Amino acid sequence: MRINSLVTGLLATLIPSVSATALTYKLEAHEKACFYTEVPQADVKVAFYFAVQSGGSFDIDYAVTGPLEKVILDGTKERQGDFVFTAQSIGEYSFCFSNEMSTFAEKVVDFEIAVENEAKTELPSRQGANPEQATAVEESLTKVSHLFSTISRNQKYFRTRENRNFHTVRSTERRIFNFSVIESLMMVSMAGLQVFIVRFFFQGARKGYV
Repeated sequence: MRINSLVTGLLATLIPSVSATALTYKLEAHEKACFYTEVPQADVKVAFYFAVQSGGSFDIDYAVTGPLEKVILDGTKERQGDFVFTAQSIGEYSFCFSNEMSTFAEKVVDFEIAVENEAKTELPSRQGANPEQATAVEESLTKVSHLFSTISRNQKYFRTRENRNFHTVRSTERRIFNFSVIESLMMVSMAGLQVFIVRFFFQGARKGYV
């Protein structure tokens, strides 16, 4: 328990304080939605991640705008993105998604906005402590932090792939069902038409015989 508490304290000391928001939003056809975050100080890191989970061709238009309507990032018909940029100005930043190019398909988008609030601090030093040991601990914890970030991104990637594959399977099932219904209706129609033609021939033959 004491070791876990120590590691947690060291991670909290080394890793910058971050405020993050993760949301899932459904965009209707021809809809544009914007989300906003406030950056309290200049030169902080802002991470922006999004992925289209379902709908249409799994693509969306996006734009990140800073204060004074300065465009920082933008793209068209993108399936997903993972960006980190430095917010050079204090103020409100907007993150917009546009589904205006879609005629009828709605899109489900997962996205996350993270703002780093504080700069990374150093480990507190003790009397008689070896600086090399402290540096080794810092490097180890930094590597652990990077590994956690990599695992988190891989989980997001596989979740997106799973949702898209599930959507593709459901779409294929609907198409197979619709094709089967149409095929069954055509078979019933052809059978009815054949019965009608046979009865017509027999009725015509009876009339000719009489």
